[in-house]
Amino acid sequence: MLNPVMKMNSLLLCCLILTGCCLISQIYASSDAVFYESFDESFEGSWIVSEKEEYSGVWKHSKSEGHEDYGLLVSEQARKYAIVKELEKPVELKDGTTVLQFEVRLQNGLKCGGAYLKYLRPQEAGWTAKGFDNESPYSIMFGPDKCGATNKVHFILKHKNPKTGEYVEHHLKFPPTVPSDKLTHVYTAVIKPDNELVILVDGEEKKKANFLSSEDFEPALIPAKTIPDPDDQKPEDWDERAQIPDPEATKPEDWDEDAPMEILDEEAEKPEGWLEDEPEEIDDPEAVKPEDWDDEEDGEWEAPKIDNPKCESAPGCGEWRRPLKRNPAYKGKWHAPLIDNPAYKGIWKPREIPNPEYFELEKPDFEPIAAIGIEIWTMQDGILFDNVLIAADEKTATEIRDTTWKLKFKVEEEKQKAEEQAAAGSDGLMGIQKTVFDVLYKLADLPFLGDHKDKVLEAIEKAEKQPKITIGVIVSIVVVIFSALLKLLFGGKKAAKKVNVAPAKKEEAEESKPAEGEEKEEEKSEDAAAAGGAAPCRKTRRDN
Repeated sequence: MLNPVMKMNSLLLCCLILTGCCLISQIYASSDAVFYESFDESFEGSWIVSEKEEYSGVWKHSKSEGHEDYGLLVSEQARKYAIVKELEKPVELKDGTTVLQFEVRLQNGLKCGGAYLKYLRPQEAGWTAKGFDNESPYSIMFGPDKCGATNKVHFILKHKNPKTGEYVEHHLKFPPTVPSDKLTHVYTAVIKPDNELVILVDGEEKKKANFLSSEDFEPALIPAKTIPDPDDQKPEDWDERAQIPDPEATKPEDWDEDAPMEILDEEAEKPEGWLEDEPEEIDDPEAVKPEDWDDEEDGEWEAPKIDNPKCESAPGCGEWRRPLKRNPAYKGKWHAPLIDNPAYKGIWKPREIPNPEYFELEKPDFEPIAAIGIEIWTMQDGILFDNVLIAADEKTATEIRDTTWKLKFKVEEEKQKAEEQAAAGSDGLMGIQKTVFDVLYKLADLPFLGDHKDKVLEAIEKAEKQPKITIGVIVSIVVVIFSALLKLLFGGKKAAKKVNVAPAKKEEAEESKPAEGEEKEEEKSEDAAAAGGAAPCRKTRRDN
């Protein structure tokens, strides 16, 4: 239970929230807010629910848990949802600053599903509000997405290639991770006229990127000037082997490939006290044949076996056999040592040719935003969207964030701390573990981790489900970070020195064989997820 002081603080914060909500209309009327939806009133009649059959999830106008503030609620588990709000007029992104911002509260957590918004192109691009679905063309997709190895705050720009006319999805590289708690969080994307993009979570800058940088978006908005020639072929005599078996090497005369790896230990003696006449197992003397046992139908009844109690104090029971030992004459199969290949030409690559799809670009050719849509497939209910904003300056976004989100967040944070303190009274590890996981998720955001990020996130999620392995996961993550840092500082692996040695013995070779790396988990397709009962991670695609 909350103490009186905490109750008083909570009531005070609730009053401040109500006061803040009253100020929102003034902010909206007097600022550069292009669009603002607080969901104080019902969404029905303003937002249009998709009539497509697969989008059976029910949207509700609901209060946020513990607040008097309303939002748009995902009310059912394991459903597809689609809803759209058409703007009075399209928002142009080509001039000036544009800020996209909205709040999401994952009241029941998020194991597999999305909570992102799609900023849709005008309907002339080929979509309708009642027919809104996954194929409806958007300009920007922004917001949290989590499923399996995927844990990111998406920012995807759909940009038209002026040479081909094709719309291509350009994904922000190394985006922030999704907060792992059940509190309200506010996501902000600031699009600036100098081609800069800034992503904030809870008002804190988490990522800064440049739309025209190939290091920030995949694929890059500006295609490469040259590409590998698709018609170029590797010459038949091109030798890519850096080393080859020494053709002049011969197997030593005393090399016996047929010698066994192990032989009987002739020096071994039967331990004193070995009970050779006693079996290792005996019939259970306390077992009784069941009354309903029918020998004709069930067969002859046999008592179950138990360990022979006489063997417990003896070195062993049953027939004694001489143990095996390693054969000192064993050498295994002979292989010629490797030498540098005199015909080695390196790894072949096709020649580079001018890229027919290349174009120059001073700034992105953003498509206008004509509507805001939420189109998700999630396994969790309780996802609450609120305070959706499009603004022409950062100040407006900051004012609304401070007036609405910050007050709610403080109330939720105080409640969470009280619950953790209460839980810590019976189990002090709970609060500590949460702190550890929060730190681990922040470490996963380190930019130099690169391709290792997915493995780190997968390990963290596994540890959350199995707290007993947390320490092992921390050690693994430290090793990954240290390895990535070394690679960053020293430019990757050093070339191995050439050493001609006799081949390792079979057992030693097996022990020294490197363990296979875990393959990166692929995002599940919708069909696979439907068969397995899990919502898929979002797949990328290109739309003509």
